[in-house]
Amino acid sequence: MTQQQPIRLVGDTGSPYTQKMLALLRYRRLSYAITWGQPEQVCDALGVEKPRPGLLPTFLFEEENGLRAVTDSTPIIRRLEKMVSSRSVLPDDPALAFIDYLIEDFADEWCTKYMFHYRWYPKVDADNAGTLLPYSFDVSLPKDAHDQLKQWVAERQISRLYVVGSNDTTAPVIDASYRRFLAAMENHLAHQKFMLGNRPGAGDFGLYGQLTQLVGFDPTPRAIAHEVSPRTVAWVDHMDDQSGHEPKAQDWVKLGDQPESLRDLMQEIGRVYAPAQLANAQAVQAGDKTWESEIDGARWTQQTFSYQAKCLAWTNERYRALSDVDRAAVDKLLQGTGVEMMLSLA
Repeated sequence: MTQQQPIRLVGDTGSPYTQKMLALLRYRRLSYAITWGQPEQVCDALGVEKPRPGLLPTFLFEEENGLRAVTDSTPIIRRLEKMVSSRSVLPDDPALAFIDYLIEDFADEWCTKYMFHYRWYPKVDADNAGTLLPYSFDVSLPKDAHDQLKQWVAERQISRLYVVGSNDTTAPVIDASYRRFLAAMENHLAHQKFMLGNRPGAGDFGLYGQLTQLVGFDPTPRAIAHEVSPRTVAWVDHMDDQSGHEPKAQDWVKLGDQPESLRDLMQEIGRVYAPAQLANAQAVQAGDKTWESEIDGARWTQQTFSYQAKCLAWTNERYRALSDVDRAAVDKLLQGTGVEMMLSLA
């Protein structure tokens, strides 16, 4: 199918998921038209039902009954693949596609903890974000309006740090995980241009989205990135626009031929994300509003998220759907990383 009209979306420059999808649209050479702002206002102006929850970016797809506002970048990527099949970001090999999905899920649900923590926990970063984010919606804001909005945004977001588990106890855990993640990226990018070969997958764009903020917006994680992984800093610049890249089928590297450095990334997923997902899923099942667990040797407490429990269920559905041969290839890569704790054939 050939795309006829530009894909419409609403986003914000400070949204990692907006940046994730814009880079993907550029790479896939899909025409788009973005409105910078709040989706609620755009939906009201167009007479479109607001998405629930209201997230950025919000895509406006033309359907049989008119425009529909849709959020959640992961299924939107799959929808775009059905609309236009060329320049796919989803590997044909099922085992490789599963790892790509795992990386994207880790980026969307754990790496965003890095982003939110560094944006609002250190005072210098909170002041930076409070100053710049209001201008991301309107650069012509009068000073009085800006000052009021800055205070409101900063106070609201800082008060929500507990939601992602950021506090004085977990701050060193988040910082150590971020540094290990960057070290894994530095090592892996020394072997190949993208996570799974020489063409980007959905997981690359997931990581890129979070890193646009960590490397390009927030002072503290930017300094850490320059210190730990200059390759990642350069990679973020490259990922911004890969529309000139001409992908080939052989650019995907099979799991058995992946460099050992891919395991470093898997080990970080197993070390921090797997226990968080399991504890959250147990809390959802028990009906608890918060959960507590030990992650990387520290007590971790945060709000329970039903969506992240769904993410774990979807990951397991994809794992169970693999053939015996493909599952064996995945198991070989993941053995001993800790990720296997998340996966079950039950």
